Amino acid sequence: MKGPLFYSKILLFGEYGIIKDSKGLSIPYSFYNGALKTDKNPSEEAIKSNESLIRFATYLESIDDNIVTFDIDSLKSHVEAGMYFDSSIPQGYGVGSSGALVAAIYDKYAQDKITVLENLTRDKLLKLKTIFSTMESFFHGKSSGLDPLNSYLSIPILINSKDNIEATGIPSQKTEGKGGVFLLDSGIIGETAPMIGIFMENMKQEGFRSMLKDQFIKHTDACVDDFLKGDIKSLFSNTKQLSKVVLNNFKPMIPKEFHALWKKGIETNDYYLKLCGSGGGGYILGFTEDIQKAKQALSDYKLEVVYNF
Repeated sequence: MKGPLFYSKILLFGEYGIIKDSKGLSIPYSFYNGALKTDKNPSEEAIKSNESLIRFATYLESIDDNIVTFDIDSLKSHVEAGMYFDSSIPQGYGVGSSGALVAAIYDKYAQDKITVLENLTRDKLLKLKTIFSTMESFFHGKSSGLDPLNSYLSIPILINSKDNIEATGIPSQKTEGKGGVFLLDSGIIGETAPMIGIFMENMKQEGFRSMLKDQFIKHTDACVDDFLKGDIKSLFSNTKQLSKVVLNNFKPMIPKEFHALWKKGIETNDYYLKLCGSGGGGYILGFTEDIQKAKQALSDYKLEVVYNF
């Protein structure tokens, strides 16, 4: 038995900012995906995933019925029969491994579910986001619900503010384009909860709060607008500023061995790095006007191009 595939996601812009109402832009990334599955001879990974699903099913039972209800009996009997989440999405890499799992469980077991085929009004999107946020908080302690939303709908999501999200179109890729967005593998597994803890602690300082509003959110919002309009020149200028702000103010979220590399990109303009998800490890997101140049400059690292300009 194997269920439908759910994709990973990439939050191009908006990490941390969306907690404080910046804009954000999230796109599905089909290179990684996962599906619910049952095997006769499960692997060690499958057994681990199944054990996690047992705990998740118990958690879902405790969710307020006014938010969402599940066919818990079916879920529990399938989990007892060894169901697991068969996924190629790396965990702790900021590309939404728990989001895809949440989407798959909602799709299969939620009652009165909102489907992808309906007219997705803002109210429906917000309702889904609330449901997913509640479900995914089992994994992270606090979740915006955006990863599962992206995974469930498989379309780019524009976040205008916490209560204003919409499905959006993004400029089509130029396969021959010189520039691009890429993922850089840090080789380290990141953990979301401690990173968000550091961020929340920093938010207690007035200086950090004003930096977030006057610099981080300003450049994030500009990047989202530039990307959607296809204004590449302005996008790179704002991404460079954003990369600087992150290097100066989000150091704990950038693995130490990448501080110099991050700075080098800003100085040479060969590439600009930014956080992918909460940081602390996993993937780092890169933007470049010349993918060949970036590949040369980062030849010691593994790059995956995810979008071409």
